[in-house]
Amino acid sequence: MILKKQVYRPDKKANPVIGLLLFLISIVLFAISGPLGFIYGILHSLFTKGFRGVGEYLLKIAISIDQLGNVQMQHLLNVLWIKEGGYKFGNRDETISSALGRNNKLGTLTGFGRMIDKFLDLIDPDHSLNSIDYYIEPSEQIIDKLAWIYIVDGKILSTRSKGKSKYYIPGGKREFGESDAEALFREIKEELSVTLELRSLSFIGIFEASADGHKPEILVRMTCYSADYSGALQPDSEIEEIVWLTYEDREKVSEVDKLIFDYLKDQALLV
Repeated sequence: MILKKQVYRPDKKANPVIGLLLFLISIVLFAISGPLGFIYGILHSLFTKGFRGVGEYLLKIAISIDQLGNVQMQHLLNVLWIKEGGYKFGNRDETISSALGRNNKLGTLTGFGRMIDKFLDLIDPDHSLNSIDYYIEPSEQIIDKLAWIYIVDGKILSTRSKGKSKYYIPGGKREFGESDAEALFREIKEELSVTLELRSLSFIGIFEASADGHKPEILVRMTCYSADYSGALQPDSEIEEIVWLTYEDREKVSEVDKLIFDYLKDQALLV
């Protein structure tokens, strides 16, 4: 999986005429410069890194072709490979294999889709699951959020918002242009009135599951960090309650938080 820089910008409204012109220009330029660029790329990779460089170069091309196919064939794949309510193909930043893997996890592949997935597994075991790219740009189907993992004596800090029955690991969505650290610092300050010590910030992992209160195909992607803090914990903003949960409280949290609980339990961090 190629990790991409996490800079997300919403698409501008498309002008169909400009879209058509740019498409035709790109086809002409690719037909003229593509073969020459490919030959030069092979030779450059070979003489700078040897056969390993050639393999890396060809892998990048393969991934780009896969991303193109995810856009070009999205409507056909959405009909043939996934059930109603499945995660849609078509994100320009994602490969076909990644979208296939998400539907594999959700159990929304059709019989044809499962057959394709099993065929790929014969070539590369767990191919689609290992291809899930958690660094693709957010879309209408992916809600991008951050979470602060803070554990004391095997219990994890959790919160409950006003009017909600489930508990959630504290955090929230990033605002435009914010880094992970900036967004998490702001959200925790707003929700719990404490200041994260950013020098202690440590990446834990990225988890993805169906988003509570949304259609089945809508996913929430949670990027998790641990960090120390200063100040006194107290609920603020929309937060009504602060609690410390154990693994036995797993059914009281959201679907994505359940995955985080499982991971922390496996790491012997949660009792």
